Amino acid sequence: MATAYHLEEHRAALTGHCYRMLGSAAEADDAVQETLVRAWRNLDRFEERASLRTWLYRIATRVCLDSLDERSRRVRPMELGPVGSVDGPLDMLPGSRWIEPIPDAQALPSDADPSELLILRQSIRLAFVAALQHLPPKQRAVLLLTEVLGWSAAEVAESLETSVASVNSALQRARATLATRDLSQARAPLSDAQSSLLDRYVSAFERYDMDAFTQLLHQDATLSMPPYALWLRGHESIRAWMLGRGSGCRGSRLVPTSACGSPAFGQYRPGEAGGPHKPWALIILEISGDRIAAMNSFLDTEVLFPRFGLPSELAS
Repeated sequence: MATAYHLEEHRAALTGHCYRMLGSAAEADDAVQETLVRAWRNLDRFEERASLRTWLYRIATRVCLDSLDERSRRVRPMELGPVGSVDGPLDMLPGSRWIEPIPDAQALPSDADPSELLILRQSIRLAFVAALQHLPPKQRAVLLLTEVLGWSAAEVAESLETSVASVNSALQRARATLATRDLSQARAPLSDAQSSLLDRYVSAFERYDMDAFTQLLHQDATLSMPPYALWLRGHESIRAWMLGRGSGCRGSRLVPTSACGSPAFGQYRPGEAGGPHKPWALIILEISGDRIAAMNSFLDTEVLFPRFGLPSELAS
């Protein structure tokens, strides 16, 4: 007989699933909590023909679909408008508009085997989660249940209370939509060379050596800074930003973490003279080949740093 302890064992797997559906770590937490409450209330209806996790996935998918009926999709700055300029306006949008980052540890189950973990990690990367936001909720659910969790069309149809033909049709449309998106950065794990690239990134950033820094970037690399809508592309713009309006980052220190299946860092900018470094951004990097393709700096540190277990300050 399943107990509350057995339900709790599946929290990370459910959190990852709800995050893919919703694009928000906070909303994923709420959806998982609602899922576990519903499951606890209905344990007497659990039939052990399927695994407990499969049953919980079904409940979680329904919770997410109900939630998605009530709001519009989340986005990244690059989807809101054309590339900006270094002196462009810093328009700020509410947090509910943006795709939020999530810690790997909260979204990836510790009991997954290596091949399963690879798929799960790839499917929480920012590019993939952003692409999912372009799918209607039902297509999103069908794609995730089949492509990520490996369910059959019949299992998905039973879960969503629809027909196999409807599932196959939704899956075909979802795949066609994703085929129009660039997901190259959401595929391969880091190579040894890319791990070395990260070390050089940290060194160049902390030394604030913009010559070395820009050499690590693709020519068309992007920089975004939610909750600001402004985003930049290319060496010239990024370098000008870092040496101009972003020059307060000089002297920063980076603390490694992992977010959305990608390398990430908590950035701490210098505080008052002699004082501790203060939180400034959660930086998530997207790497393609031997260069950094995107730097995503999420500035809501009051929410993000506690979520990622990052310290509230660093001693100078």
